[in-house]
This record gives sequence, C-alpha cells and structure tokens, in this order.
Amino acid sequence: MKLILKPLLAMAAIVLLTACQSAYYGAMERLGVAKRDIMVDRVEEAQDAQQEGQEQFQNALEQFRSVVNFDGGDLQQVYDRLDAEFQRSEQAADRIRDRIEAVEDVADALFDEWEDELDLYTNQQLRRDSEQQLRATRDRYDQLARAMQRSEATLDPVLDSLRDNVLYLKHNLNARAIASIRGELDTIDADVDELMAAMEAAIAESDRFIAQMRS
Repeated sequence: MKLILKPLLAMAAIVLLTACQSAYYGAMERLGVAKRDIMVDRVEEAQDAQQEGQEQFQNALEQFRSVVNFDGGDLQQVYDRLDAEFQRSEQAADRIRDRIEAVEDVADALFDEWEDELDLYTNQQLRRDSEQQLRATRDRYDQLARAMQRSEATLDPVLDSLRDNVLYLKHNLNARAIASIRGELDTIDADVDELMAAMEAAIAESDRFIAQMRS
C-alpha cells in the first residue's frame, strides 16, 4: 500500500503546487503584474543569490586555508569557524537552487501561455511577429537556463569537499588531521575557481536576458 501511496502523494503535491502557482500568477496579473515582469524580478533574485554565493564560498575557502595553515592557537575555535562557514555555504547553495527553480517555473508558465495565445490571433502578420518574438525570447532564455544550470552543477563538488573535511576534522581535531587534509586545499581551490567562473557566466547571461526583456 505504501508503494502506491508515495507516488500518489508526490503527484498530489505537484498538482497542488502547480495550482498554487497558477493562482499566484493569476492574482498578480489582475494587479497589473505580467508574467514577464515576474520573470525579470526572479532572474534578478537568482543573480543576487549567485553574487552572494560567490562571496560566501570565497569566505569558506579562506577559512579552510586558515585551517590547513594552522600554526598554534585554539584549534577548536578554528574548526568552529570553518564549520560555520560550511553551514552558511549550504544555506547559500539552497538559496541559489530555490531562485533558479523559481525562474524555471515562471518561464514555463510564460512560454506556455504565449504559445497558447498564438492561436487566438486573427491577424496573421501580428501572429508571425509574436511568434518570432517568442522564439527569440525562448532562445535567449535557453542560454540563460544553461548558464544557471552549469552554475548550479558546480555547487555540489565544493560542498561535498567541504563537508568531507569538516566531518573528518570533527572527529580528528589534532595536528595530524590538519596534515592529512592539507592536500585537499588544491582540489577545493580548483572547485571554487570553477564555481566562481560558472556563476560569473550566469550573472552575465542574466544581465543580457534582463536587457532584452526590458528593451
């Protein structure tokens, strides 16, 4: 019975969420806020989350460097700061994922509605113009979506490495443990560099998309 209920509950949750989103978009349109405006706002929010994430992951990297370069003092205090930066990094990653998901949701709603409304035209020239605009906007959005997805994909390698090292130190908080993880710095450094580059590309793509939507 449980095997049947779980998929049904998941489907019900999706249906409910979709209904809630549809009601939200409908309410906003009645207030004069179109889906394209919501989309621009959400792209900006995703952009802000990635910029904040860049800063946070750099902070975590610096804190990891201070751990592997530990040379006397309160090791527990150094570990606690690293653990705090890791927790903040996880929260930053969650915000980035949530903001990207929100962009994808409104994009689906906007493009579905736009596609459906093409059939309502009686003036074929206007229909063709609208269809061309739809294609151009969707193409630009697809570039943005790919950039955001690449950015999102680079989160896990950094988080996984940080988590492994934080967990290792938690149960082996001594000079020998510090020496053991010292070789991890190059890997984390490279992963953070890749993350920064992917986020920078997504942020730049967001700027181009927003400019097109506002033109």
